Amino acid sequence: LSNLDAKLRGQMRVEIKNLQRTLGVTSVYVTHDQLEAMTLADILVVMNAGLVEQTGAPLDIYEKPASIFVASFIGAPPMNLLALTGSSSGPILADGTAIGFAAPGTQAVTLGFRPEDADVTFNAEALPGALVLPAAVEAVEPVGAESFLHCAAAGSRIIVRVSGRATAKPGDQLRVVAKAEKLHWFDQAGKRVD
Repeated sequence: LSNLDAKLRGQMRVEIKNLQRTLGVTSVYVTHDQLEAMTLADILVVMNAGLVEQTGAPLDIYEKPASIFVASFIGAPPMNLLALTGSSSGPILADGTAIGFAAPGTQAVTLGFRPEDADVTFNAEALPGALVLPAAVEAVEPVGAESFLHCAAAGSRIIVRVSGRATAKPGDQLRVVAKAEKLHWFDQAGKRVD
């Protein structure tokens, strides 16, 4: 479908899905387009270098990626990933920012959160147990019913999805807040830690 314009591509995804269900046949659809894979699949198989990284229902894979590869591949924009280092008081972000709560186990070396699972605030208020990152807005990408804030935070670049038109503008200093239950943890091998 890659040679079709965006509107026709969306219509064709619906037509293919309806045709497959009407015929009642098992179909294998191979694509590099993760949106096509997510919308067409009943069972999604994510492969990396010829090996299966994860198999399951599309939303299950989106919500609980088994590896850093899956977390960064599935989702547009992809999951924000932040490196962790150890300290005597527990894990901290690679730039020295304390995360304020313990990671599950001691093997977590990467912390992730989806762009839509974070909020922004211009003050210090945050829920207890939430990840709070001071951030500087670098760019604002309005895409209609939502906007993407591209920010520098914790020595990394992150993206936060906000509804509607963003009031933030490049150069603004704000805080990105993600609830603890929305965080994802990965070990040194890049595998999920629960």
